[in-house]
This record gives sequence, C-alpha cells and structure tokens, in this order.
Amino acid sequence: MKKIVVLSGAGISKESGLDTFRDTDGMWQEYDPRELASTTALETQPEKVLEFYNMRRKKMWDADPNAAHLSLTDLENKYDVTIITQNVDDLHERAGSSKVIHLHGELNKVRSINNPDEIIEVEQGTDVNLGDLGKDGSQLRPHIVLFGEPVPVMAEAIDIVKDADIFIVIGTSLQVYPAAELIDYAPSKCEVYIIDPEIPNISKDGKMYFIKESATVGLPKLVLDLLDI
Repeated sequence: MKKIVVLSGAGISKESGLDTFRDTDGMWQEYDPRELASTTALETQPEKVLEFYNMRRKKMWDADPNAAHLSLTDLENKYDVTIITQNVDDLHERAGSSKVIHLHGELNKVRSINNPDEIIEVEQGTDVNLGDLGKDGSQLRPHIVLFGEPVPVMAEAIDIVKDADIFIVIGTSLQVYPAAELIDYAPSKCEVYIIDPEIPNISKDGKMYFIKESATVGLPKLVLDLLDI
C-alpha cells in the first residue's frame, strides 16, 4: 500500500471558520503572540494565557470539519495516510482521519507545567483556569507548543515524510519553521502536490504539482484523482 503524507496548515481550518495567524485578517492582527502564546507570557501572566486558549478552544468546538477534512478520510480506503498538521484543532480527528500528528500541540488537551508527560483531555464546554492542578499538584497549561519552545514531534514527522510516496501540502504558506522544512525530506521519487490559493515560491527536485485552489475545492478534486489511479 502506497504511503501518503499530508502536511496541513491553517488554511484548511479557515474554511471551517477558524482564524489563521498570518493572513491580513488573521488572529495575530488582533493579538500579540508575545503576550499570549509565548513561554514568557506563561510565566508572567498565566491567567491571560489560559483565557486566550479557553477562547480558542470554544471556537474550535463550535466549528465543524469541512469538505477538505472529510475528503482526506476517503484516501484511507486505498492508501496508508498520515496527516502531519500545524493546526491545534481536532477537525482532522472529527472528520475521521485515523493517523494525525500535531506538530504544535492540541487545543483540547492540557498538561502539567512541571510534568509534560501528564496530559489531560479537556471536556467540551470546560474552561481551564488558574488554580486547576494536575495530579502532581502543578498548574495545568495548554498542551501547545508556545513561541520559545521546541517542536517535540519534529523528528517523528521527518521520519514519516522520508518514507512518503505522495506528499500533499494543503493550507500552509510554508513559512512556519521548522514545519516548513518537512517538504525537503520528501524523497526525490515522491510526488508532491501543493494546494493553496497563493502558491508558495519554492522549488524541489522531483515531481511537483501546484493546485491554485482553496482547500475545500482543490483537495476533494485531488482525492478523486488519486482514488482513480
């Protein structure tokens, strides 16, 4: 069974109503990431950080998977599919994708500040507040890779991309590092498809195909083509 690896970014969830970070109308035009999504913010104003992620979590729960998320599940009928996502929402899982790796963490989970292995799922409709503690007695924090923190699953993601037969990039400008480096690890024999209304200026050895469409338009078309092969 051929292996498909998908790298997804904010553009795929934007069509479900979730804000992106870097668009002109994106989230960081309204919020300063240094104030709300950094290690410094977590240390100096944890209550504000928790409130910010409570707000984002509510927006995620109100959103639904779109046609792009759902089409990826169809690929599993013919291919071994792994999704590597820069997104912290759970729309891929709710759409039915069985193998999803979150590079930047997950909104619906929190963890102990002092024990990163103590990860707890947040029940829908529940906020996480200052004073909510893990089993070790430490404050709970978002299970999110904040600015200033390394990406702990990057090595795992690289190994997966190295073994891909088909690599699909959807909804990302390939400007967020280290995630943007993943395309460089796709083998030369790998077919690379990039779907985005704004095609990034990149070049790579091997077969590259650019689809200048939104996620909900371009991805279902590509999925149908791949299932017909």
